[in-house]
Amino acid sequence: MKVTRVFDLLTQQVQDFPQPDCLAAKINGEWVKYSTQDLVDTANKLSLALIKSGIKKDDKVALISMNRPEWMFADYGIQQTGAVSVPMYPTITVEDYRYILKDSETKLIFVSTEELYNKVKEACSDIPGIQEIYTFDHVDGAKHWTELLKMGEGEDVSTLQPYKDAVQPSDLLSIIYTSGTTGAPKGVMLSHNNLVSNFTNVKPFVPVNKDHRALSFLPLCHIYERMVSCIYFSVGVSIYFAESIEKVGDNLKEVKPDIFVTVPRLLEKVYDKIVAKGAELTGAKKGLFFWALALGQKYDTRTSPGILYDLQLKLARKLIFSKWQEALGGNVKVIVSGGAALQPRLARVFWGANIRIMEGYGLTETSPVIAVNRYEPENNVIGTVGPVINNVEVKIAEDGEILTRSESVMVGYYKRPDLTAEVIDPDGWFHTGDIGELVEGKFLKITDRKKEMFKTSGGKYIAPQLIENKLKESLVIEQVMVVGEGEKFPGALIVPAFEGLKDWCKIHNMPYTSDADMITKPEVLEKYQKEIDRLNEQLAQWEKIKKFVLLPKLWSVETGEMTPKLSIKRKIITNNYRPLIEGLYRSA
Repeated sequence: MKVTRVFDLLTQQVQDFPQPDCLAAKINGEWVKYSTQDLVDTANKLSLALIKSGIKKDDKVALISMNRPEWMFADYGIQQTGAVSVPMYPTITVEDYRYILKDSETKLIFVSTEELYNKVKEACSDIPGIQEIYTFDHVDGAKHWTELLKMGEGEDVSTLQPYKDAVQPSDLLSIIYTSGTTGAPKGVMLSHNNLVSNFTNVKPFVPVNKDHRALSFLPLCHIYERMVSCIYFSVGVSIYFAESIEKVGDNLKEVKPDIFVTVPRLLEKVYDKIVAKGAELTGAKKGLFFWALALGQKYDTRTSPGILYDLQLKLARKLIFSKWQEALGGNVKVIVSGGAALQPRLARVFWGANIRIMEGYGLTETSPVIAVNRYEPENNVIGTVGPVINNVEVKIAEDGEILTRSESVMVGYYKRPDLTAEVIDPDGWFHTGDIGELVEGKFLKITDRKKEMFKTSGGKYIAPQLIENKLKESLVIEQVMVVGEGEKFPGALIVPAFEGLKDWCKIHNMPYTSDADMITKPEVLEKYQKEIDRLNEQLAQWEKIKKFVLLPKLWSVETGEMTPKLSIKRKIITNNYRPLIEGLYRSA
């Protein structure tokens, strides 16, 4: 059957490859599985219950939860009524919830936990028009979602069909609020057709089928994981939800997935843990580990250094890298990376370890994928985000900005035609705000964010992300922000990777006191200066970092210095550390 609306995927899976474990989650230590038919039946009951409770076509229903089967039940239940879902991160502030719920004119809310229920209840205190908050967990004083579900039990399922038939591919599916790095959140309006066109055009490049399992842990409220879950449904991949980010390592070994989707930061953490364990080895084992690591870092998807290298790599894969595979469950066929730039050294090492990485690129506004590196090595160029996907146009503007045009480009920003007109021109080209180029005329490479580039007082442009990504390759650097707009030279605010710093201190027989104390030690400052010096060798004269300052605490979503996607909020960090930044240039 032809899928034209997202909820058509349920009918398609029932017809083509019904799964006994369409969805699975760990409850009280056991993996509880839901069949395709369970999902269909529950979504239908929920749709009927929503209609009965007064939810109409185009009404907004909020969904705030970590990944779990109930998220899917609610999402598909909402879709089939013609209502519009408003998914939100479970990690944002009460003020953000208040703004989004008010702006979207939400009528009904699903939340998962007691903590979220209390936050959302506080956010709703002065918002009229919200009918009810339902919880997935049992929470004292709150209505459990099964109370709503019961309203749909015993109803004739055929009465739902006219509501489903009334939903057109061009109708709104979801409004996703992007926090962005500046200003109030913007509601990205995505239609059924936006999402269907995107997953249809990406699906041919994802090498999975009905015999495979996926582990899901990136938030479903973001279009990236949600789109990939549509691919899973469309080919019959079973979706297992991780218990939490902290438990991903354990869940990988239990589920033994064939595929998972991640962001570079999580891959960096996996890599750092592996390297830390390697550093604890002694003698020949330690030598073998770092020999294999060095081989992995030379890996290239398209050319081999020679037959000797190939033979050595084969041995390294057998002796060392096979253990990396085991740590990921033993079955991983491919890892899809997106959401931020992946350090090339990480891509090389994982490919060298025979773990294929498909790095892609896109935005919420483009549903999201614009380009993706393929599974086949000849169509995977490390350091790029791969070829543009089918039926998507890309061109590079005169100033280097990446423009794209396709059916996946959003309907617009909710209630903000002015902002929509700023990013979608009269010819339908969406202006991404990213600077890039086409390598070999085919492989898209992102070099920076247009709005984040700045000029020094000497009139030279600085692309901060490029420098920051290079700095973050260091095992002792966790976060970094390059500063220096209007100044003589660029400087950097650096948050150490404190675990890496502890390991360095241990190797150098330095007693570790506290994070705040250690970053003032001359030996530590000298270590970071060496890291800066190493980077500066790769940079043009005007790009070199001349001064830096170490900070004692990580930036986070909770402090308001990071977006939920873990992008730094430059404006807020600049304001928070203004005296330190000014100090970098006071004696310059």
